[in-house]
Amino acid sequence: MENIYNYSLTNLEKLVISLGYKKFNAGQIFDWLYKKRITSFNEMTNVKKELIDYLNENFTLGSIDTLAVEKDTDVCKFLFKLNDGQKIEAVYMNHDYGNSLCISTQVGCNMSCAFCESGRLKKVRNLESCEMVEQILQIEEELKLRITHLVLMGIGEPFDNYDNVMNFIDIINENKGLGLGARHITISTCGLVPKIKEFARYDKQVNLAISLHAPNNEIRNKIMPINKAYKIEELISALKEYISITNRRVTFEYILLKDINDTTKCANELSDLLRGMNCYVNLIPYNETSHIEFKKSDKDSITRFYDTLKKRGINVTVRKEFGSKVSAACGQLRSKHEEGK
Repeated sequence: MENIYNYSLTNLEKLVISLGYKKFNAGQIFDWLYKKRITSFNEMTNVKKELIDYLNENFTLGSIDTLAVEKDTDVCKFLFKLNDGQKIEAVYMNHDYGNSLCISTQVGCNMSCAFCESGRLKKVRNLESCEMVEQILQIEEELKLRITHLVLMGIGEPFDNYDNVMNFIDIINENKGLGLGARHITISTCGLVPKIKEFARYDKQVNLAISLHAPNNEIRNKIMPINKAYKIEELISALKEYISITNRRVTFEYILLKDINDTTKCANELSDLLRGMNCYVNLIPYNETSHIEFKKSDKDSITRFYDTLKKRGINVTVRKEFGSKVSAACGQLRSKHEEGK
């Protein structure tokens, strides 16, 4: 049976029309799913019984279960179990600008970034759109709030699951559905250049973030294998093309790793690399894990790096740190459960 949360409104309209029903019936179903949050098709009181029977016979309403929750000040981390027994994570963060959620897009990840806990447990499969949708629905129900901002920055590389991710965005952006504004959605990629170029022609104003984490090929090759396929120069060229087409600002994510990429020399190189681009840099203090040897940069190094970028005209922020009492690193909660700790 199919999962109903895989269907965008457009695709649901095509389905009900093919069954001999009216286009507006799809809107009714969407309203019950995303506004009224039904748990059974039988709750849809204004939908014809024959259509409800068809949905009961051909569709399911759920595919993930909450396995564990870890909470700290302004942050809540969820571990979900999927129908096939695989596990994924999502993280809720309370920011001053709203309720932000970071979701997973794959089970595991094949990008193998050296500093990333997610990449230690390799990709098992892509998530379906429904499994991304349900991360939002379950957390909104659990926390009794509405998610206002979404980042696709959890386990997995979103552009390695491009079609499902784009369908997912169509679903959650639909006003009759979750109505999450495109400008409040951010996709993060480690730099799959062909997909960045394709995304530049996507018709919604979704934000793009780049996991850069190094100012030159030498360092990036050591910590991010994707750089061996798409060098920094090729990545920056694709991003300049993206900016020229979309007229949208790009965010560069930069995790500061002690004695690796946090020197003043690196800050100057990064300034040179990004000068003139419509972008800003988000400096991220590293979340250390027991499995990976990288260490968090000290406060003086972070401040010095920030000041160097600022003085050289680069828009820069330092990400607020969350989750000192939870498994903060991306993929850490999942790996703990997978390894029986």
